[in-house]
Amino acid sequence: MSAALPTSSREWHLVARPHGWPKAEDFALREAAVAAPAEGRILVRNKFFSVDPYMRGRMNDVKSYTPPFKLDHPMDGGAVGEVIASNAEGFAVGDHVLHGLGWREIADVPAKHAVKVDPDLAPLSAYLGVLGMTGLTAYAGLFDVASFKEGDVVFVSGAAGAVGSQVGQLAKLKGASRVIGSAGSDEKVKLLTEEYGFDAAFNYKNGPVRDQLKEAAPDGIDVYFDNVGGDHLEAAIGALNVHGRATICGMIAQYNATEPTPGPRNMALIIGKRLRLQGMLVGDHADLQPKFVEEVAGWLASGELKYRETTVEGIENGYDAFVGLLRGENTGKMIVSLV
Repeated sequence: MSAALPTSSREWHLVARPHGWPKAEDFALREAAVAAPAEGRILVRNKFFSVDPYMRGRMNDVKSYTPPFKLDHPMDGGAVGEVIASNAEGFAVGDHVLHGLGWREIADVPAKHAVKVDPDLAPLSAYLGVLGMTGLTAYAGLFDVASFKEGDVVFVSGAAGAVGSQVGQLAKLKGASRVIGSAGSDEKVKLLTEEYGFDAAFNYKNGPVRDQLKEAAPDGIDVYFDNVGGDHLEAAIGALNVHGRATICGMIAQYNATEPTPGPRNMALIIGKRLRLQGMLVGDHADLQPKFVEEVAGWLASGELKYRETTVEGIENGYDAFVGLLRGENTGKMIVSLV
């Protein structure tokens, strides 16, 4: 046990369910008491926590694949930190762990839900992104769900984000003949082609997605990795070749919509082209974790795989980080630093 534990910790609570875009008054940063961990639990001082698009869905009181956040309770999500007290076998003070109780300074974590991570293998924040859930999402979504094969032409929407940027690079590393990305600024487009090795990229705000995709992929696409939905999905259905595959990973374009959003108007093409559009949840692909970490850690070490993080300093800026993510203000993984 640690001798001098902190007596309190700040944590973000959801206090009202957002209608449309989340507002500052929907959240509150509150103080909570800290106690020594019970048997089988560890106390972790969080160093970084993750904000992710899926969290917007959890703010709604609807039945989904993951339970909604409770009002007037701390929110949760991926976090990495240092053990400051342990009442669990196998965990010692000073160990670094990945766990699911983010949005707070001090986390009281069941040891069975914590995984030790090595700060010498990669920076701690990388375990929330390139080596974490977003990285596994990219890996499983491309290779497992989309059945990627060498020579495929791949289109990725939201390509400068944490998942999309990794999808494009993984496709290139595994022999894609062409990789195309869309992003929301000219600066991000430049990043995709100059740093991440995409063959082509476009700013979806500069013209219809359908027209820009046709220009970037004159011979069509074989795989679409969808992080956006909306006009991007419609454009991809139009561009997919016969037996094309799409991984439907996210639909950030409609997360804050207050009315039902219309689906693609060209769904009939799915029949003639014999397309496969498949939704994915990263939790279904835990069996790939060891292979994923081994391969991706190797590419990181060799410098073949690059990644960016957007870091917001201070727990008091957690709400701003989350809304910034929804507005596309991040390049790569959006992380809140408590260091």
